[in-house]
Amino acid sequence: MSIRFTAKARRGMVALSVAAGLALGAAGCGGGGDDKKPGASSASKSSGSDTSAQEGTDEPLAELKGENGLILKITSAQRDSGGFVTVSGELKNDGAEATRVSVRTAGDETEIIRHGSSLGGATLVDSASKKRYYVLRDTDGRPLTTTGMPRIEAGATIPVFMQFPTPPSGTSEVNFQLPTFAAASIQISG
Repeated sequence: MSIRFTAKARRGMVALSVAAGLALGAAGCGGGGDDKKPGASSASKSSGSDTSAQEGTDEPLAELKGENGLILKITSAQRDSGGFVTVSGELKNDGAEATRVSVRTAGDETEIIRHGSSLGGATLVDSASKKRYYVLRDTDGRPLTTTGMPRIEAGATIPVFMQFPTPPSGTSEVNFQLPTFAAASIQISG
């Protein structure tokens, strides 16, 4: 009985590790393109073919202001066939001095706080269905978000992601909330 349980647990961990790796890869790819965009904005206006190649990255879904000059730019909220929504973006230090993300962004759940700094306090609120969706966790209780965020130098950005259970297929607009940041309405695609 315990051998079967161990085998199932291993398969579950491998599946979660693969999903988290894919999400990190997607967040890394999404953040890298946005770093080049500000410098190329005038070139994009003169050649119309460049904007079609960067489909969906022209404007962020939302920009949320936080403490100490931090700005969270949400670039995508993608529904996946696996039953979750991945919210990706970048966190920028718009202040004059280096800063860290507040520990309050991890939320107040003991299980998430135990695993260190993260964006585990993020939620999606579906007002139409009157439901709140919390960040997913792996089998060890770690939040499926960016964790262990470094000190962010002035003007620097880091890519971030958060995964949530998917709202019903008819729901395309939700309210994104993260402690210490302003709330914003975002569109889910996919």
